[in-house]
Amino acid sequence: MAILPTPLQKISHPLLVEKAITLYIKRDDLIHPEMMGNKWRKLKYNLAAIRDQGLNSLVTMGGAYSNHIAATAAAAQENNLKATGIIRGEELNKESNPTLKFASEKGMNFEFVDRTAFRKLREHPHRLIDKYPGHYFLPEGGTNDLAIKGCEEIVKEIDIEFDVFVTPIGTGGTFAGVLKAAENRKKIIGVSSLKGDFIHNEIQDLLKKHQIDYTNYQIIDNYHFGGYGKTNPVLIDFINEFKEKLNISLDPIYTGKAFFAVWDMIKSNKFEKNLKIVILHTGGLQGIEGFNRKNENIIQ
Repeated sequence: MAILPTPLQKISHPLLVEKAITLYIKRDDLIHPEMMGNKWRKLKYNLAAIRDQGLNSLVTMGGAYSNHIAATAAAAQENNLKATGIIRGEELNKESNPTLKFASEKGMNFEFVDRTAFRKLREHPHRLIDKYPGHYFLPEGGTNDLAIKGCEEIVKEIDIEFDVFVTPIGTGGTFAGVLKAAENRKKIIGVSSLKGDFIHNEIQDLLKKHQIDYTNYQIIDNYHFGGYGKTNPVLIDFINEFKEKLNISLDPIYTGKAFFAVWDMIKSNKFEKNLKIVILHTGGLQGIEGFNRKNENIIQ
């Protein structure tokens, strides 16, 4: 059962007082224990579509540590659906890491493919649809029209006035939904976890595809810490200090980087005084266990 609307938590900290900034966190990490954050939002209307179409099976794609894979597996079990995950990495198996083990325990079946094959399926999803007839197809990361519709509700739940809304960016579906809901009334900032300025063109293409023509946004691409899945001690220290002082866990892939970006921008006076900023916690906390296994338990 989802907790809705998710809480809007005001943050108290000397830095915010010093810089005259009001900061809130939209706690979508609390929406559901297994379908956390933006993944629950993205799945909401897709699950309704599966029911409406009378289907009982779905197929999707993702990496070995994918939040989307974990959430989809949990959603499929909760809704009595059969689920298949196409997983990037032919050397993997269902016991390779906590994410895959969790998804397997939820009943998801896997097909492991090499990175070249995975990329081709990403570029030509009809091949996967043809291979799995009678299955509902969810793209990598879960981003489609219905996912964007679900993410629009994040902004619609906020009942206070604010000036800036910040969200992490992966595939861009959450960002697109937030931007569409804001309707040029607020500034929307997306913080990319991916290395490279290609993200600007990808977001433009995504917005064009889904006919979202608002321009009140900014994409920040210089807080990736080396790229997707990459970190350094500065980021890890920030995540651990945030947990220690505010009792809010952040993941190292998405939320840690987005929250670090906001904090750093506040410190360096990139925001005007007296702004009210809302930052979205998109969840992703299931990935911490796998990250710690690879990195000797460095996240609290």
